[in-house]
Amino acid sequence: MSARGALAEISASKELLANLTLRELRGKYKRTALGWGWSLLNPLALMATYSLVFSVLLRIEPPPGKDGLTSYPLFLLCALLPWTFVSNTMTGAMESLLQNANLIKKTYFRREILVVATVLSFLVSFGTEMAVLALAFLIVGSMVVPWLPGVALLMALLTLFASGLALLLAVVNVYFRDARYLVGIALQLWFYASPILYPIAYVNENLPGWAASLYEANPMVGFVESFRDLLYVQQAPPLATVGYLVVVSAGVFALGAWCFSRLEGRLAEEL
Repeated sequence: MSARGALAEISASKELLANLTLRELRGKYKRTALGWGWSLLNPLALMATYSLVFSVLLRIEPPPGKDGLTSYPLFLLCALLPWTFVSNTMTGAMESLLQNANLIKKTYFRREILVVATVLSFLVSFGTEMAVLALAFLIVGSMVVPWLPGVALLMALLTLFASGLALLLAVVNVYFRDARYLVGIALQLWFYASPILYPIAYVNENLPGWAASLYEANPMVGFVESFRDLLYVQQAPPLATVGYLVVVSAGVFALGAWCFSRLEGRLAEEL
């Protein structure tokens, strides 16, 4: 089936996609006392831990933001929330096909819908967390409202990037069950290879030019710095960075969609 035909089928299945997304949202914190409160408490707990270790004990100082703002927790959350969205999307999508094996075996529908529903459920959490972060900036007197449309566009671009990775990993994990463990290790390395806990200036100061250029090829570097530009510094990200993120995100999504279409034919048998 052509890519246009596949997109047409997914578009015609909007009701199924909505129902699967709602099922993911309802099941995420089912029978917990705090419910959706965990969506906020988890990143806040990580923020408190990392702030204690890296800001208080190791004395890492964030660069000044808008109007001289120097807040390591806010500096950290600008990067930690996008990273958590990508990380959760990747790990959650890897289980999406396995957890719906019975549904896949019983009836035909575009299997990508299961992965997209998982991505959308995490996107709802991500949007809620970013709204709370924007409110925190307003509370400390930093007027982020004019920059929120740019944040929304960047979130859409990050969703495209994460969706490509989700499609790729979801179908690979069906054929190669060790993938989840390899991805867990890769995520740990990727986390520390991105300027989430530390300013990118530390990298430029301590790595030779060629190594710094290689480091900046990491797409999460561009995403993290762009979110910080918009929220913490309140300036437009460099056009070259945005262009790079557009190309990489579109390329990763195309690769993920292509791999999924090539491997989905035997999903029912492998499951």
